[in-house]
Amino acid sequence: MNTNHLSLKLFLNSQQQAHKTDQNLCSLIESIAHTCQKISGLVSQGALENVLGSAESSNIQGETQQKLDVLTNNMLIDSCQASGFLSGLASEELDEILITPSQYSSGDYLLLFDPLDGSSNIDVNVSIGTIFSILKKPTHHNLISEKDFLQKGSEQVAAGYVLYGPQTTLVLTLGQGVFMFTLDKSTKEYLLTRENVLIPEDSKEFSINMSNMRHWAPPVRKYVEECLAGSTGPRQKDFNMRWIASMVADVHRILTRGGIFMYPWDQREPGKPGKLRLMYEANPMSFLIEQAGGASINSQQNILSIQPLKLHERVSVILGSKNEVAKLLEYHQGL
Repeated sequence: MNTNHLSLKLFLNSQQQAHKTDQNLCSLIESIAHTCQKISGLVSQGALENVLGSAESSNIQGETQQKLDVLTNNMLIDSCQASGFLSGLASEELDEILITPSQYSSGDYLLLFDPLDGSSNIDVNVSIGTIFSILKKPTHHNLISEKDFLQKGSEQVAAGYVLYGPQTTLVLTLGQGVFMFTLDKSTKEYLLTRENVLIPEDSKEFSINMSNMRHWAPPVRKYVEECLAGSTGPRQKDFNMRWIASMVADVHRILTRGGIFMYPWDQREPGKPGKLRLMYEANPMSFLIEQAGGASINSQQNILSIQPLKLHERVSVILGSKNEVAKLLEYHQGL
């Protein structure tokens, strides 16, 4: 069999044999992937299924929810709770954790997810995606609480995302590298199309919302100004800028060809450390980036080393090609 086109199931079977990966963890990942396959179909129908537009409700962050935010959130909750592999789950769209109901078997894992990243792009038909993070349930007690979810990103046992674009792509790490699968819609199987993904250490591409430049901290402004100066500036090379306003899509580009993604602190809300959510976005994406040889920081420290203090904690995010992230860390530390 061509190993470059292994099905997700066969790939996970190989991980069980090679790395003694828990079968229940593999089954949970399959359950998530299967639900994301259904979400992909719903997203592709768009207006035909009347799923575009606002749901006329807000999430805990006060952000307006789109219809697809609510639908995909409910789809993932229903399927993952029924899988029998979870003790509890948390979603960016929910105020509190959900403990697995008594009618379902309770498993050894905790799931955190952003059901539909890039919601502002839904109605304009630009790539969006689902991000997920899996933690091991603490073993010291049976009653699950929010505190059990507050584990450092380094404790993740698996993480990934599904990108709904021209192709539906599942990107996954179990802590032994990064693997990409493409959904074959004719067979309804995810097939392995890239393995052991590696990000180039250097890059000539950066991703940031330039409209906020006047609000950034000096180290970020300095870095971007040097990039804009191109080959005549201190970096002595020309950079391209890309910004999709969908973290899934921006990170996927970096995993595919390198680059750096920045969603930094800015002075408009100085009391908030950042915009993105540590548990639902920064941790799983940082795990993927680092497993592919990249780096991730919040400006001063490695994101995966941050001890979460609350479920919906926000954080500044800088991740991507290792040497570019190191340059920004140097600027923030004033070296």
